[in-house]
Amino acid sequence: MAKQKIHPGWIAVTVTFFTLMASAGYRSAPSVLIVPLEDAFGWSRSQIALAVSINVLLFGLVAPFAAALMERFTVRKVVIKNLPFLLSDTVGFIRKLPTQLVDSFKSTLDEVREADLLLHIVFYAKIGSETNDFDIADVANAISEKLIHRHPHIYGDVVADTEEQVKANWETLKLKEGNKSVLGGVPNSLPALVKAMRIQEKARGAGFDWEEKEQVWDKVEEELGEFKETFVGKDLSEADRNEAEGELGDLIFSLVNFARFIDLNPETAVERTNRKFIKRFQHLEKRAAEMGKALSEMTLAEMDVYWEEAKKL
Repeated sequence: MAKQKIHPGWIAVTVTFFTLMASAGYRSAPSVLIVPLEDAFGWSRSQIALAVSINVLLFGLVAPFAAALMERFTVRKVVIKNLPFLLSDTVGFIRKLPTQLVDSFKSTLDEVREADLLLHIVFYAKIGSETNDFDIADVANAISEKLIHRHPHIYGDVVADTEEQVKANWETLKLKEGNKSVLGGVPNSLPALVKAMRIQEKARGAGFDWEEKEQVWDKVEEELGEFKETFVGKDLSEADRNEAEGELGDLIFSLVNFARFIDLNPETAVERTNRKFIKRFQHLEKRAAEMGKALSEMTLAEMDVYWEEAKKL
């Protein structure tokens, strides 16, 4: 009996499938690179979204011309002739990425791969199925129903033309579901800066917010003035320290609020400053080592010279 050969059509289907998968991943990359792109280049999320939109638009505009070329010269010839260009372009693009951006991307992938969240969901669903309480299908159906219920502007007749209206509807529905407070959905485990911003966003969704950014900045200056007048330049007792900590918290909370108003992420801003300080301090250490000194043996004036040098790098 003759050995059955694989039909060439199946090979074409397989190659096309993996090509489309790779293309989809390539074009979806910005979604997991938003924070690294913000850190590496200082771009805002609106700028990144605009760039991705332009990319998709150009991709759509080029598609008819690509189809015409394939129809005239055959798909095989067009793909084979352009494959070296596509590979070199992609590899060149990756090589030109900042090392910090590539490291951040790898870190993100590692966190996704090593995350235990899915394991916990499957594990608890398995326990629930053994006790006849629920299974993994119930979990999937419940989240689907919740998302449909909380998006009546998409799946229902509710009109919401702005982001603020969407958020307001979301919070109203959550309260109807049994939440006692608009702020009840803010996890206690969040980092303080992120938590402050989430609290402010939730309050804004309920209509409790400043009208103008100038009002927010006036509040920042008010809190700064109070802190400076009460605590700066004074010896603080333990009671004073507790009060000062509270006042400092008010000041930082106001700064976070102003950052939110001008569409800046305070967590990202502080992290960028952390990295900037580390880079400059490590340059200082390097220069000290070149002089054969430890940092503790250098004067502040000597350190300041190399610190200013690091700022120019």
